Amino acid sequence: MAEGLLRHPAGDRYDVSTAGTRPFGLNPSAEAAMEELRIDISSQRSKSMDESIDQAFDYVITVCNQAKDSCPRWPHTGRLMHRSFDDPAAAMGSLEDRKNTFRTVRDQIKARLEWFITSP
Repeated sequence: MAEGLLRHPAGDRYDVSTAGTRPFGLNPSAEAAMEELRIDISSQRSKSMDESIDQAFDYVITVCNQAKDSCPRWPHTGRLMHRSFDDPAAAMGSLEDRKNTFRTVRDQIKARLEWFITSP
């Protein structure tokens, strides 16, 4: 969701790439939550951090404590930033409860990225 949320308002300002500690594919609930904002993430794919370790980045932003703790030292990174969000894929309860968790986390990430984009 973070990739789609940053690509959408930033347009060509950023070359966005995401990766996970345990990639498992595009979560249909994440896709549905993003569709509610009219952001199509269906072409995105779940990638491993290993695919990007040698890539140069101006920023590496981790979005969960597990990623922060297991994130390798990115040798070509200008700035490492961390903000922890709950893992919506781990949500329990009814289908509606789980959908609401994805919406909540989506909105939290969106607010944080909007702050990032508008910060000097």
